[in-house]
Amino acid sequence: IMEKIIHIEGMGCSGCENRVKKALEALPQISQAQVSKDTKTAVVTLDGAVEDALLKETAACGGKYTVTGIE
Repeated sequence: IMEKIIHIEGMGCSGCENRVKKALEALPQISQAQVSKDTKTAVVTLDGAVEDALLKETAACGGKYTVTGIE
């Protein structure tokens, strides 16, 4: 089990957090996503390998948000 932190700009409300959380948790490799607009992060728990490009694309929710980095 591995964790990654996705840095996301542009989330302004709890609805934004929920949108990003749902999108990330829809990926089969992700068992949990903890999203915070205050820290501008999504901490995802991975059950399997997933490309950073896919995480970035998913967390951006179709361009609504900007992913500034993944660690």
